Order: sequence, then C-alpha cells, then structure tokens
Amino acid sequence: MGSPEPGPPEHRSLPRMITPMSMPVYDRDAALKFPLKAADLQRLVRDALDEDQAFNDVTTIATVVSDRRARATFVARQSGTLAGMALALEAFRLLDPKVAIRVDREDGWRVAEGEPLFFVTGHARALLGAERVALNFMQRLSGIATLTARFVDIVEGTAARILDTRKTTPGWRALEKYAVRAGGGMNHRMDLASAVLIKDNHLAACDGDVALAVRRARDMAPAGMQIEVECETPQQVQAAVDAGAHIVLLDNMALEPMRESVRVARGRARTEASGGVTLSTVRGIAETGVDWISVGALTHSAPALNLALDFD
Repeated sequence: MGSPEPGPPEHRSLPRMITPMSMPVYDRDAALKFPLKAADLQRLVRDALDEDQAFNDVTTIATVVSDRRARATFVARQSGTLAGMALALEAFRLLDPKVAIRVDREDGWRVAEGEPLFFVTGHARALLGAERVALNFMQRLSGIATLTARFVDIVEGTAARILDTRKTTPGWRALEKYAVRAGGGMNHRMDLASAVLIKDNHLAACDGDVALAVRRARDMAPAGMQIEVECETPQQVQAAVDAGAHIVLLDNMALEPMRESVRVARGRARTEASGGVTLSTVRGIAETGVDWISVGALTHSAPALNLALDFD
C-alpha cells in the first residue's frame, strides 16, 4: 500500500477560470488530480443525463422556447467542502457545448453558506435539463469532502491522518476516494490487488497463526507490497510486528489496549485504528498516537451537501 495519497494543502491560490472546462484539476499539485480521463468523465455524465432523460425534458420543452437564454448561479446552501466540480460542469457542457461558465470556487475549497461556486450562461433548456444531474454529482461528492474535513479538523494537532476504506458506492470508488482527498483525508488501498490486508477471517483460515499468514503473504505478494495485519489485542500486534508486518490494524480496540499496541509497534510498523470511529470518538483515538484512522462513514454515510442552482 505504501503511504496513502495526501489531500490538498490547507492554503491554495487558484486562478479564476472562465471556460467550460471538462476536467478542472490542481495543476501544481497532483495529489488532488481528478481521477477520470476525459472520455470516462463524459461517458459517466452522459449516462446520468440519459438516465434522467435530460435530452427529452417534456416540462422544459413545453414551457421554454428553444432560443431562450438564461444565467444561473451554482450556490452553497450550507457551509462545506467542495468536490465534483468537473462532473457538474460537464453536465452543462454536454447539453449546451457553447455554454459560458465562470468558476469561482474549486474542489477542495471550503465554502460558506450562500457563497457562489460558479456561474453558467447558455440556453435555458440546457441549464434546466442539466441542473439535477449536476447537483446530484456535486452534492454527493461534496458531502464526502465535507464530512472528511470535519474529521480532519478534529484530529488537528495530533500525528494521526484520516483515511477512507473500500466501503464505497460500486462504480464510484475513484470519485469518492477523490472526494476524501478534497476534504483533506488520505486514501487507503484502492482495491484488493493494491496491498495485503490480513483480516480475522484470513487468520481463521490459518488457524490463527499470524506468522504463517504473514509468511504466506510475503511469499505470494509482489516485491515491495505492504503487508497489513488486523489485530484485536496487543498480543496479536506483537506477533504481527515480529512476523514482519508493515502495518497493524487495531480493530475496535478500547483506548488503553490501543495505546499499548502503539507502544509495541512503535519504530517497527505503522498503526491504523479502525472500527466504529465517529466524530465524537476520533480525537481520543488520535491521542493514543496511532498513525492512521480509517473511517468507513466517510464514503458510506456522508450526508449530501446542500447546493442549489439559482436562475437570475
């Protein structure tokens, strides 16, 4: 697994863009680079528009004349952290290739309630047809970024970093992990082939022999691949680091056993806390000295950020 990918820096000066960009990214920092290629981005957004029948919006076709133009503002209805701008812009661009867009805020930005994010000017039918798809993408991903940022803020001042998990929406993993980075978090392994993570069920298949499981993993895994072992007690942590594990996952441990596990692993393996982490418990976990805290809720339970498109 290596070191997880970092999120965006705390302070950033970005140029204002006046273009219907397909893939806005931070050119000076690859850490937050948008994860989809242009063709994949376009395909995903077009599928969403087709699902919504945006090219056959009977209400708009019936009530809005075809040459009517409009201007609208994409605005935050609550404070939060942004992610998914490229998807929203692509929705408008696909329905009106000549749409004019001015982007004032970018992915990774923390915005206040009422703050404008971008402005669109184009055919009224296109703006109305793209509205819901653009909102769905940005509200979902910005919700993940916003929840991640809350966790990151709470552990500020400790050495712990906030990580995601594989508890993602099928087909959306790259986007949701990108949203975690936009919120200042870091990515755990992308998939089952990215790193070795020996969990309790794997250990059960080895009769609980941690050393045997690690040895088998080392023999099979590609050279240099990180090996992580899920542990429930400091004794298991000791066995894992003695066997040469690079990372120990402290699964649902109480704080005192977690502190002891950190002491056992210090200087020999990274420590990752996981299991039932909440906004109310994460600070105490961070103060045990763990390196990483993985939070499944970042991607499986983040509430959508309230955004809206306001027409002039």
